[in-house]
Amino acid sequence: MKPTRLSTLFSIAVVTAVAGFAFDAVLASRQSPTLLLAVPLGITLAFIGVAVVLMARPVRRHARDGAGRQRPVDPLYATRVVVLAKASSICGALFGGFAIGLVVYLLTRSVTPSLGSTLPNVVAVGGGIVLTVCALVAERMCIAPPGDDDEPGDPRNGTTAN
Repeated sequence: MKPTRLSTLFSIAVVTAVAGFAFDAVLASRQSPTLLLAVPLGITLAFIGVAVVLMARPVRRHARDGAGRQRPVDPLYATRVVVLAKASSICGALFGGFAIGLVVYLLTRSVTPSLGSTLPNVVAVGGGIVLTVCALVAERMCIAPPGDDDEPGDPRNGTTAN
């Protein structure tokens, strides 16, 4: 499995930001209230990011210490952590990008929005960013270093632990 590329996450965030902006614009054109995300959403996204990093710690510890440990890390566990980290980075980019679109729409209005209207969306942006960064860190923590018996030109060197 290849590591998540930042360009992919940036593209996802831009597309969802445009979608969030357009969604709020359509709601406002129909004279409906604009979308406000809940504050617990951003906090939950941040906590999920921290949990993903904590789940990657045993894999990193095993990869750093090598084969000298009594109990090796289960390869299925390592694979699940890598897949969870990859999915979390994409979800963080989706949620964060959509929330950025909502915030940009609110700030481009002719009337200055109240703090109660913008704060929940800003917290969601922060939660999406934290989730994306933590997921990328967790994914990098699961990269297995090249071993002693690996050949220098072997494409398996330095790949994710799966």
